[in-house]
Amino acid sequence: MVVRKIWLQATTHVFMRLIYKLIEIYSIHNMNLFFNKEIAKGYISNPQIARVLTENWVKQNSFCPCCGNVYLNDFENNRPVADFYCENCKEEFELKSKNGLFSNTITDGAYATMIERINSNQNPNFFFLTYSKELSVNNFLLIPNHFFTPNIIQKRKPLSENARRAGWVGCNIDISNVPESGKIFIIKNQKEVDKQTVLANYSRTKSIKTTNIESRGWIMDVLHCVDKINTVDFSLNQVYQFERELQLKHPDNKFVKDKIRQQLQYLRDKGFIEFTERGKYKKI
Repeated sequence: MVVRKIWLQATTHVFMRLIYKLIEIYSIHNMNLFFNKEIAKGYISNPQIARVLTENWVKQNSFCPCCGNVYLNDFENNRPVADFYCENCKEEFELKSKNGLFSNTITDGAYATMIERINSNQNPNFFFLTYSKELSVNNFLLIPNHFFTPNIIQKRKPLSENARRAGWVGCNIDISNVPESGKIFIIKNQKEVDKQTVLANYSRTKSIKTTNIESRGWIMDVLHCVDKINTVDFSLNQVYQFERELQLKHPDNKFVKDKIRQQLQYLRDKGFIEFTERGKYKKI
């Protein structure tokens, strides 16, 4: 009896794991790219309609790109920091959406609040979603919170004195300054990206995660410079060509070339580039 009971428990455990895996696979390959327009009935404001449609779509269709959990939960309305969270890994996500073509600039909230969040390591991960006039998702991507630095935040002009919130200063997120490895597509050009690819792309970035904002800035800026070199193989001298650009971003550092070499060694150790010979590297 004891052996039979143990066998039944083991069989049940394996069976349940198989069921969960099938649910996970099924949920990936049946992502509905169209919004559920029914839930927006009764709303008049276009921003409200967009918010309701896009947030509902994420909740109904997205998985957690950080750990693979099948579902995301939504926070209560008007939470100031994030829109969704994963019960499994506890990661939080803020959603930004846009009707139209994918662009490098995304409108965000108050500039001072955004900078404070980045410097205090309290910013969530960001989802960016674009959709068509047919209310269908075109692009849906994740930018992990450890790719956010003050350099990618653009300060907007203060609102005029005649505005309801006179003097208020907003910001834009310039994702053109985010390294390519920090743009993790879940849907790209109306096509789903394989879930395991999404998870692998996120997992790879965890090796360069740091809470030190200055170190993060150098890592991201040098990695972005490497991205700009349009060949797989590149030289140290090619990265040195960005010295002036990096000096402007880090005015307090007077030894930029030394810092470049240090960051290239760090990126090599973390598996983002490969050292081939003296002064020569290869992207991985």
